[in-house]
Amino acid sequence: MLRAAAAGARAALTRAVPGRSDWSSQRERGSRGAVRLILWIALHLGRASARPLLYPITLYFLIKAAPQRRASRQFLGRVLGRPARLADVARHIHSFAATILDRVFLLAGRRERLDIRLHRPELVLDRVAADQGFLLLGSHLGSFEILRALAIDEARLPLKILMYPTHNRILTDLLHGLNAAVAASVIPLDGPHPLLAVKESLDAGYAVGLLGDRHRPGEPTSRCEFLGGRAALPMGPLSLAAVTGVPVVLFFGLYRGGNRYDVHFELLAERVEVGPRSRREAALRDWVQRYADRLAHHTRNAPFNWFNFYDFWEGDDDAFRS
Repeated sequence: MLRAAAAGARAALTRAVPGRSDWSSQRERGSRGAVRLILWIALHLGRASARPLLYPITLYFLIKAAPQRRASRQFLGRVLGRPARLADVARHIHSFAATILDRVFLLAGRRERLDIRLHRPELVLDRVAADQGFLLLGSHLGSFEILRALAIDEARLPLKILMYPTHNRILTDLLHGLNAAVAASVIPLDGPHPLLAVKESLDAGYAVGLLGDRHRPGEPTSRCEFLGGRAALPMGPLSLAAVTGVPVVLFFGLYRGGNRYDVHFELLAERVEVGPRSRREAALRDWVQRYADRLAHHTRNAPFNWFNFYDFWEGDDDAFRS
């Protein structure tokens, strides 16, 4: 099983081949200078002065980012049950831009400007108190930075993040520059021995955060029922949970407009059991589907928090039929 997980991790690290649905091949928009200007306004003039910038940013992406605009229409039409209007797409992009702006305040230690409401935090805090390592499985629904900010600001959650730091390099570098502790919390997936670093962190009582809704070309996936269609989700995160035997807590940091966020924690499993070798793959696919079901639930409740701006269903649901 460990060998299979390692193989899946290696596959996830293979060079991406750009394609219609490959999120990793999307070009980062915006210059370093423009991002620096927005950061300066936010930090020196405040959130109220920076928020009006979200409207020209939204307009820019509506005009210039055609693939992302099409992906937004596709998703919103599916989740809203009607053709998406231009105003819906604008609201979708604006919500994304708002969470990016709020990352500045989160990482700069100015969380008091935000109204963050925690739901079932005991699922995390009880495990921290017991010095128990566990996985925090999130997604590109809402803001994952909320979690990192809470962990670092309040020092109540020893946290490591398993991620690709090279994606969106301009924005990532500038935001990490606001808080050295955030950069230090990253376990790079494209670094040496990420699985060993994860195991060491879990053994030391850390929570390890990772995202479970995007896959890279060549990475093992499971074809899941998702929002009325069939979408490929990576098997790696739940395979990692099965190998390590630690609890899996789901995390959703949902933006509710204005300065409000709702942070939901849910227990997916105390242990991801996959049974005998003959049933392991089928059992693992069942676990991925359980994750997809909870992701779909929260997506329906907060559709404008969906920040996968690419063809998540790869154009044709039938292509995912087993």
